[in-house]
Amino acid sequence: MERVNLCAGWIAVFVGLLVGAGIGMFFHRDEWLGGYGSWRRRMLRLTHISLVGTGLLNLAFALSLGSPARGRCPPVASVLFVVGAVTMPLVCGLSAWRPAFRHLFFVPVSSLVVATAISLFHGFVR
Repeated sequence: MERVNLCAGWIAVFVGLLVGAGIGMFFHRDEWLGGYGSWRRRMLRLTHISLVGTGLLNLAFALSLGSPARGRCPPVASVLFVVGAVTMPLVCGLSAWRPAFRHLFFVPVSSLVVATAISLFHGFVR
């Protein structure tokens, strides 16, 4: 499963950098997307950073699987990290478009929290 998380991680980081570059082309405009503090602009910034952040989580997970100190981690953790990497920027982007999508944040947040808890338990507690 570590290959899946490595690929997902690097893809998310790459897309996050591209999104950041795209957003960065317009950041100098004070009133772009309603101004710096507007909901839409904040959510697009969060989309960019969530791509990079969840990508790094997937990379950290994949690279920690090879550690001899870790126990064998259930594949569900791997899947949940990928689900978080896909759904977090998706929900952020959709929320920028339609604020009602913010109610879906429980999907990426819970998947990442559970994946991290499983990893911690199987890596250090067990």
